[in-house]
Amino acid sequence: MSEGSEAPLNAVPSSSFPPWAVAARLLVRWIERHERVDALLEGLPRNMSKADRGRVQHLLFGALRHMGRLDSQLARWVPRQPRTRLRAVLLLAGFELIEGRGDGHAARVVHHAVEQAKSFASPAEARLVNAVVRKLAASLPLQSSPPPGAPAEELAEFYSHPLWLVKRWLADFGGDSTHALLHHNQRPAPLHARWRTPGEVAPPWLMPLGEADFFDVLPGHWSEIEAELAAGRLYLQDPSTRLAVDLLAPQAGETLIDLCAAPGGKTLQIADRLLVGRIVAWDLPGARIDRLKENLARIRGVETVMIEGDLMDSAERLLSTRGLPTLFSGVLIDVPCSNTGVMRHRVDVRWRLQEGDFRKHSLQQGALLRAAAARVAPGGRLVYSTCSIDREENEGVVNSFLTARRDGWSLEAQEVSRPWETNHDGAAAFRLRRRAV
Repeated sequence: MSEGSEAPLNAVPSSSFPPWAVAARLLVRWIERHERVDALLEGLPRNMSKADRGRVQHLLFGALRHMGRLDSQLARWVPRQPRTRLRAVLLLAGFELIEGRGDGHAARVVHHAVEQAKSFASPAEARLVNAVVRKLAASLPLQSSPPPGAPAEELAEFYSHPLWLVKRWLADFGGDSTHALLHHNQRPAPLHARWRTPGEVAPPWLMPLGEADFFDVLPGHWSEIEAELAAGRLYLQDPSTRLAVDLLAPQAGETLIDLCAAPGGKTLQIADRLLVGRIVAWDLPGARIDRLKENLARIRGVETVMIEGDLMDSAERLLSTRGLPTLFSGVLIDVPCSNTGVMRHRVDVRWRLQEGDFRKHSLQQGALLRAAAARVAPGGRLVYSTCSIDREENEGVVNSFLTARRDGWSLEAQEVSRPWETNHDGAAAFRLRRRAV
């Protein structure tokens, strides 16, 4: 069967593909088709165990997280770009070598990669895997992290980020912060959660983070996590999401609107703050609407209304036809962005992002901010937020809006999460106030 023509993984028994082989197949698809990693993982066989799913994700994320560093090493011994299947085997083996697990680990990695290559590639390629992975095993331990003040090229190669992006960050954040950010992005993301019932004591496997109601989840407690999720006491969520909700400052009894609401994590957080009141959750029709519906179903005590539509040209009509106000005292818009603040979770973003995307995003974000502003009542507040750490998408968009609307709006507060400082996702939120008439 040729590359790219395999049957979907969810169409075959999970026992047919052990985790390493599944990760290799997904890596091939990612390289060839540029599919999003989260979409690939959602297509895993439904009967695959949680342990196997976790192992597939760990291997796939690790190979992508270190792809730039590994490709630069592989180029020394494989002069021509290998076919995708062979490259996938070498990247996975390289990540396992970087991971390192005690004496004899390198020999085990070499042996396992060769055995996998026998069924996943050709006999000649299996022999090449044997030779190249042995060389990787000898060379990778000799590499050390770049020293302070290292040039962009050295940082980009070792930390596996595009050179243009490293240069952008050096210009924006300086050398020390960029070095810390790159190091942060190379570490697997911890699991964070929000405890939804502050009046009850959180279980001992939730470690307080210093952020109200947010915790670090200790490993080895998935069955307990599932029980708490099902009971509605727990929600898996990064602490950075609190920035926008804190600035919105929901007040009991209010009617608020959350624009660009899907998948609904912030909507749920707003409702938990409101306790009583009404929240309108708005987004375009699409794949994430089902997740939004699931999260709205978790809300208790607060009236919820979901609207699917185009904020840019149909907001007032759709709100009116549903018997809803067209202006609100509080509006949140969490806009689509570059995701540069969440690269530890979304490991393929660095490879999908293009240099011109920041300009495209900022233009779209500015248009969405203006549309959201049209839904704010006089004297009301508007929170603009992103999961980006880029100034063009954050301060740049907000300042452009205020410059155009200087007579009617003011910036009241702002918060930024820099991931290398907070050790959780990056985000930015700005509260704008419309002048009262």
